[in-house]
Amino acid sequence: MIWEVWVIASIAAISGLAGLVFVVLALPGIWMMVLISGFCMWWQPEIISWRAVLTLVILGIISEATDFVASAVGVKKLGGTKRGALGAMIGTMLGAIFGTFFIPIPILGTILGGILGAGAGALMVERTIVNQTWGDSLKSGGGAAIGRTISIFIKLGLTIGAGLFFVIAAFV
Repeated sequence: MIWEVWVIASIAAISGLAGLVFVVLALPGIWMMVLISGFCMWWQPEIISWRAVLTLVILGIISEATDFVASAVGVKKLGGTKRGALGAMIGTMLGAIFGTFFIPIPILGTILGGILGAGAGALMVERTIVNQTWGDSLKSGGGAAIGRTISIFIKLGLTIGAGLFFVIAAFV
């Protein structure tokens, strides 16, 4: 039984690190950990309990709610629309991907790309689809970038916490 604990702890540590990378890439890192913890619970229920999986689910819900609220508040606070918020979300994903390749600083390029992409996505949607003025579109884009920045740091913190919790749950 001792080797199973170490295997699950190793799986938890690897999924925690992968979860951090996923969050930086604007992908669902905590949800990946939830799926993996569910598999570990199914495989070794005496090591990973349903309470541990439920705790990770709750952290995932808090993470997603924070992400949605931070981005939406950033756009809305500075005069943006729901469409602008959607543009910011799409821009975040595209910006993170392009930032990874065009800003050749590991991880930082992805983060900066996501932030710039959020601002650009909101700005383009507000200007072209919603037909706001350039000034209002720039405000909305700036709000999206600020919201995305705040969101990244909150999600990174929650993902680190979830990863540590998952590893500790294997030993408790």
